[in-house]
Amino acid sequence: MLSQPEQSIPAPYLRMPHAAKGLTVGLFGGSFNPPHAGHALVAEIALRRLALDQLWWMVTPGNPLKSARELAPLAERIELSEKIARNPRIKVTAFEAAHHIRYTADTLALIKARNPGVDFVWIMGADSLRDFHRWQRWREIVLTFPIAVIDRPGATLSFLSSVVAKTFDYARVDEGDAPLLARMPAPAWTFIHGPRSSLSSTAIRKAAKG
Repeated sequence: MLSQPEQSIPAPYLRMPHAAKGLTVGLFGGSFNPPHAGHALVAEIALRRLALDQLWWMVTPGNPLKSARELAPLAERIELSEKIARNPRIKVTAFEAAHHIRYTADTLALIKARNPGVDFVWIMGADSLRDFHRWQRWREIVLTFPIAVIDRPGATLSFLSSVVAKTFDYARVDEGDAPLLARMPAPAWTFIHGPRSSLSSTAIRKAAKG
């Protein structure tokens, strides 16, 4: 059963997007609180460098590692995401809310079970890699789908010292092979350099308060 706030969300956003067998799909999840041009830049880089057919912009109900006090309503974050994610290959979705999912590992397990024949790659900003080992069942995430880590300001070097980078160093794929990543069996991950945006949701929220 949907909660009261979720009932205000248009039904299509609460359904998992459709992807035909044989397609390559990027999974870009976050609280997007608020979404900004930096998120759009990561999505565009991923679409281009990974040669993806689609990218699912997954607006999460909330992040277990972050405080919910400053979290804007899900419907608002979906609406703002639609305004920023203008590429027709980007599908804004909040299907996790309909399934009451809180952890990425559960999200990826559900996606994998529902989409046989589709090749997925998990997309994350390099700034998230630093604390990735604190995520629930993080090793399971790495073993479910290939991962593309997109460069973010201040995170280019720190990612190399992260627990996940060290643990799965043997599974790192050369950046030049990024277009092949989605078709590779997990574990497989690569670091993608490119244009970086200094925007952050935290800074935007602080500026709005000021």
